[in-house]
Amino acid sequence: MKSDETTIAPPSPEASTWLSKLGPGLITGAADDDPSGIATYSQAGAQFGFNLLWTLLLTYPLMAAIQVISANIGRVTGRGLATNLQRYAPRGVVWGIVGLLLVANVINIAADVAAMGEAMSLVAPGRPLWYAVGFGVLSVLLQVFIPYQRYVNLLKWLTLVLLAYVATVFVVHVPWGVVLKTTVWPHIAWNRDYLTTIVAVFGTTISPYLFFWQASQEVEELRADDRAEPLRRAPDQARGQFRRIRFDTLVGMAVSNGVAFFIMLTTAATLHAQGVHDIQSSAQAASALKPVAGELAFVLFALGIVGTGLLAIPVLAGSAAYAMAGTFHWKSSLGAEFSAARKFYGIIIVATLAGVGINFMPIDPIKALYWSAVLNGVIAVPVMAIMMLVASSPRIMGDLTIAPRLRAMGWLCTGVMAAATIAMFASFL
Repeated sequence: MKSDETTIAPPSPEASTWLSKLGPGLITGAADDDPSGIATYSQAGAQFGFNLLWTLLLTYPLMAAIQVISANIGRVTGRGLATNLQRYAPRGVVWGIVGLLLVANVINIAADVAAMGEAMSLVAPGRPLWYAVGFGVLSVLLQVFIPYQRYVNLLKWLTLVLLAYVATVFVVHVPWGVVLKTTVWPHIAWNRDYLTTIVAVFGTTISPYLFFWQASQEVEELRADDRAEPLRRAPDQARGQFRRIRFDTLVGMAVSNGVAFFIMLTTAATLHAQGVHDIQSSAQAASALKPVAGELAFVLFALGIVGTGLLAIPVLAGSAAYAMAGTFHWKSSLGAEFSAARKFYGIIIVATLAGVGINFMPIDPIKALYWSAVLNGVIAVPVMAIMMLVASSPRIMGDLTIAPRLRAMGWLCTGVMAAATIAMFASFL
């Protein structure tokens, strides 16, 4: 089991290098490019070519702003997002949000492990289902048995797998002049398919589980450093910590949106250009790349799916566990022994294995993502709205409420997501 003796407190922001300042924000951003997200970006590129690249320029500042706000809430209060939401919203509302988050995350885990299994079977012999089981079990074992600081460092280095998608672009032909033109001056089609895909890109990029994860990781970082305190009790630490959070989050969200950009770019330059316009999964995208972009592009894309899944599953399961633990006031820490946080680790185990189990049922996990998207749409807007009220509340944040510019960006992001959610539900009619 874990041993707290192996946990090493991170250096203070002032004394650390830029690399050591990367942590919760980088991991959160990288985890956003999970196999399910890869499928969404691949479909956008295959179906509409370069004409949706502009969406990722728009999502970057919005995503960065809302993630900085969630991180600030965690660092200032020393508590996770669910605990803070209960201080502003009725308990029943928070319980409903957290319950829907758990269901959506389990569905997402199911789709991710299925995609990982399929991708692995493309490059190595074996049945996709058993690869999926192996990846799910491996994820549980890593979260339960690896000490927090080591595990976070492992996840941080695992973000390097995202370079596979950057590398893929440079082994295919890309008309860079056309890319630049359509990115800044796209041809927008006012039809259902185009608008639905925009909603899917926004919903995939700005996801509720990321809010809960990053806030909780700031609390974990706080506990791992004996010199640190919640900023409300130690305002002298605020300037350095806010700078670190901003840098970490800006880099992490740049990685997230940049990789999504390259995935969309690759599939637009290859699949769309060759008349392949319908992609249902990330593994299908990898397979479709092989005849049109070559063996190297295919292998890089497939292995990237596996790596991003290994990064995303702990975030999906962990964010659900943090949310449940914060709601019901259980002990919650990846740095704690299993025996000291049984309910917290129980949620991680159950959520991950339930996701794996869905793959044994007569349910298509890829189609189930449709309902996951619906649930995330239901959750995202109220969570963001309550987050904005919490982050602006002197009662909760003391003198460290968010700055006016960040508040404006946060509400803009909330409004954009509300519009996207309304558009999503309208498209179902």
